[in-house]
Amino acid sequence: MPSIQEELKEAIGPDQVPEIDSKYRLIILAAKRSKQLQRGARPRIDIDTAKHKPTRIALEEVLRGMVQFHTTHDGEDSEEE
Repeated sequence: MPSIQEELKEAIGPDQVPEIDSKYRLIILAAKRSKQLQRGARPRIDIDTAKHKPTRIALEEVLRGMVQFHTTHDGEDSEEE
C-alpha cells in the first residue's frame, strides 16, 4: 500500500507536495481552511470561485503547499527551562 506522500506525489506532482504525514492531517487542514473561505477569506490560488466549492478550493491550496501549519506533540513544553 503506497504511503500518503507517494499518493500525493502521484496526484499533484513531486514538486508541490507539502510535508503532510497522514491523510487525516490533510483533511483537517483542508476543513479548517474551508471554514476560513466560507467566512470570507480570499482564495490563495487562481480559481473560479463560482464553479468550485470552498472545500475543493481549500484542498487544492493545501495540496499546493499554500496553507502554512505546524505540528505539536503531546507532553512537550513550548518553553525551554
